[in-house]
Amino acid sequence: MDADVIVVGAGPTGLLLAVELRRAGVDVVVLERHPRIREVAKAGGLSGQVLDLLELRGDLPRFEAASTAPRPAPHFPWGGMHVDLSRLPDPPMAALPLPQPLLEEVLEGFARELGAQVRRGHEVVDLRQDEAGVEVEVRGPEGTSRLRASYVVGCDGARSRVRELVGIGFPGTTYPEVHRLASTTMPASVRLLESGDLEVDGVGRIAFGFTRTERGEFAAGSAQPGVLGVFTSEPDTGTHDDDEPMDVEEVRASVRRVLGVDLPLGEPIRLTRFTFHARQAERYREGRVLLAGDAAHLFPAPGAALNVDLLDAVALAWRLGAEVGGWAPPGLLEGYGEERRLAAERTMLHTQAQVALRRGHDAAAQALRGLLGELLTDEQPLRRLGSLMAGTDVRYPLPGHERHPLVGAFVPVALDRDMAAGTDAALRVGARPVLLLLADRPELLDAAEGWRHRVEVRRTHVEDRPADALLVRPDAHVAWAAGIDEPADAAVAELREALARWCGAPGQDPSMPAAARPAPHSRAR
Repeated sequence: MDADVIVVGAGPTGLLLAVELRRAGVDVVVLERHPRIREVAKAGGLSGQVLDLLELRGDLPRFEAASTAPRPAPHFPWGGMHVDLSRLPDPPMAALPLPQPLLEEVLEGFARELGAQVRRGHEVVDLRQDEAGVEVEVRGPEGTSRLRASYVVGCDGARSRVRELVGIGFPGTTYPEVHRLASTTMPASVRLLESGDLEVDGVGRIAFGFTRTERGEFAAGSAQPGVLGVFTSEPDTGTHDDDEPMDVEEVRASVRRVLGVDLPLGEPIRLTRFTFHARQAERYREGRVLLAGDAAHLFPAPGAALNVDLLDAVALAWRLGAEVGGWAPPGLLEGYGEERRLAAERTMLHTQAQVALRRGHDAAAQALRGLLGELLTDEQPLRRLGSLMAGTDVRYPLPGHERHPLVGAFVPVALDRDMAAGTDAALRVGARPVLLLLADRPELLDAAEGWRHRVEVRRTHVEDRPADALLVRPDAHVAWAAGIDEPADAAVAELREALARWCGAPGQDPSMPAAARPAPHSRAR
């Protein structure tokens, strides 16, 4: 074998997968057909639940240090409306500005730091698999070569060559629109008013929010001082190439077509264009080949895809680590596709709803947006929508979910912050599951003894504990919970069952768990 896992695609998903695989002790090679990081900033930053995951990993400061701007107020476009989550004391959705080229630079440096190999200018042209592994044919700067690994993961985007080679269908819809998003410096001839409207010399006032015409949709505003944001949506004429960088004149021409005015723009900060798709792969696995990120799903709205993509990577890596380490219990790897399809379906639900809201131009559609806007002034529907946008509402139907509301859910980040604020160190969830004891339950500590080589045990105390104990998977989802004062016999039996389900048989390979293996640098040439 040349590697344990070959990752195809060095976008954000593939690079974070490499980071997570290295944490699990997996030897990984990343193959990317482009010779360098592309300048096209498809994504403008991180948002949603992945920020909570990075906080629990202890990695968030690395990304915050690379951010290009302060965190914006929690105001987000949704279905042709602006959703103001700042009305909530604890908004469930947040964003961190970090254009995709810079994000990829940070992730690649992180992956290499942990020992991953990233080979740019290497394109996968063929793939064959058998019961023992997968062989890929690679076209690189020095000609064609072959690499073999135990598993291959396609993180190679919407036009995934890996998905095509293993014959996985990608049904769905492509919407006949092209969207352009630009951030530029604020021109001297444009003034931001207190209402959020813009006053433009020679043009007049442009209202804050979305303006719809028979030629498309337009929005403009300012999320930070000195920066002008512009968005257009219009019918796709097929005259552009999504892989080619956009310039300021292309944005101005689109504004002229949609709005009928010549809008001044400053120096470009971020320019991107995109089309929208609603697609999901028929399955996420074919033998020893798996899919993650845009190779597995595409959503018809901005700001959602990258969050789901990166969480795919985290959900998959620890399961592959268990498989490579030889201790994975039955069904562990298969569960990746089952769970992440559910998460993608939740994202598809709200992004397709946005399509219906955004594309309506008649009086009925305007009334629907107005009514929904009124509902979103109330806390409960606003919180519900914010959680849906962030992906924090996903709760996997894991065994025991009917006994405790946290089972299957993402571990509460508030618990991590409560621990950090007290005498205990912050909760950190890494390559191994964590058994978090929040009450004095020595019988649970004894019950976990056979799994101590695979499970990190933490004992702490917080006010208003949600459970007596939690078993937290490496993807930060709660696999098991002991209710407050749950009888010892029941809690012990449930914990042992959960540990066997997620961590294999007790006592397996006690001397060298996958997560503790040294990082091999010499196997992948």
